[in-house]
Amino acid sequence: MLPSPHRRDLLRLGSLACGGLSLSSLLAQSSSRERACIVIFQNGGASQLDFFDPKPDAPHDVRGSFGSVPTPVPGVHFSGLLPRTARAFPHFAVIRSMHSDEAIHERARQYIFSGAKPRNDLLHPSYGAVLSKERGGRHGLPPFISIPDKDLSAEAGFLGPAHDPFLTGDPNAKNFTVRDLTLPAGVSDAESHARRQILARMDAEFARLTASPLLDDIDSFSAKALDLIASPAARLAFDIHREPDSLRDAYGRTGLGQGCLLARRLIEAGTRLATVFHGGYDTHREHEKGARKLNAEFDQAFPTLLADLQQRGLLDNTLVAVIGDFGRTPKLNFSGGRDHWPRAFSVALAGAGIRGGAIIGATDAHAAEPTHRPVSVEDLGATIYHALGINTQKEYHTNGRPVRINKDGKPVRELFG
Repeated sequence: MLPSPHRRDLLRLGSLACGGLSLSSLLAQSSSRERACIVIFQNGGASQLDFFDPKPDAPHDVRGSFGSVPTPVPGVHFSGLLPRTARAFPHFAVIRSMHSDEAIHERARQYIFSGAKPRNDLLHPSYGAVLSKERGGRHGLPPFISIPDKDLSAEAGFLGPAHDPFLTGDPNAKNFTVRDLTLPAGVSDAESHARRQILARMDAEFARLTASPLLDDIDSFSAKALDLIASPAARLAFDIHREPDSLRDAYGRTGLGQGCLLARRLIEAGTRLATVFHGGYDTHREHEKGARKLNAEFDQAFPTLLADLQQRGLLDNTLVAVIGDFGRTPKLNFSGGRDHWPRAFSVALAGAGIRGGAIIGATDAHAAEPTHRPVSVEDLGATIYHALGINTQKEYHTNGRPVRINKDGKPVRELFG
């Protein structure tokens, strides 16, 4: 069993089953073998030195002020800002030797959200869009969800808007509700059904007169929206207020903490992939001030998510991926910031067959360049698809041309037990 990040968190997590009892009962028929994914996206790019690849013997303007803490795995240390995450390391793996060719945010995000090199002629679909296309939805839940909002790089691309993410808004907001999840005031379920039948007849006639693939996508999107409104499971899954305060506190009353909790509820209910955006990592100035806040939020939410997933029997079939645009420069700049650095960075992976406590690859003394087992973004994409059971050799067609789901990537086999 995954240990809780801290003793007092055990008390907070003591009533885990209570918050999701109704949801679990409602969805007991779900297949436990279907793989799903939660992506924690570090928007802007986290520093490898201040997360999973500290260099305590480097000069001060490289190593920074945070020091390092040991993990239960001998010889492996993480940033001193991540004590809870370090204790949980036997249950996730880290790739320290990631590298990318993209140093501009938009292109770097397109790259790492899809595992495919950005192109000028098309936008490659992100992992969530591919899962939406290949697996579809379950129980009326959107297959692909972004929390709280979306990034233009994390969408369906040439697969079309029918596979774009559903947006939840901020689950940490006071009186959080998901817009478009309920019918307008004064409209009953019966009236909604009647209106839907009329709309379907009108759409059929309109489609007969003017056929368009774009209109097909819009019709599909509208149908999914109506299914969402009509689904009791969906309404229940989005209702984060059903969780006990003790569990919400354990995750942290932050956008990341409540986002991870909502992602767990949605994955449990039937969503295929939920991305939780955690912003603020683009620290060109006063890096250490920003890192203290961001790392503290991460260090509370991430280990709690792993513990929660495991206690609910979800971790074996849920891939958790911690990724970002790229890394940060090894050396602090004149403004105390760290700039863009794609040549070496770290990602973390857990669940879905990932071997806990594994370190893949290594970097030099300043975390500037991979020195052992370099892993490309294509390899990361192939690894994610392998864990989720998606055939990376499959081709889609756009503009009459075949496009592979993943080109040239190879799964990192050492990650799997």
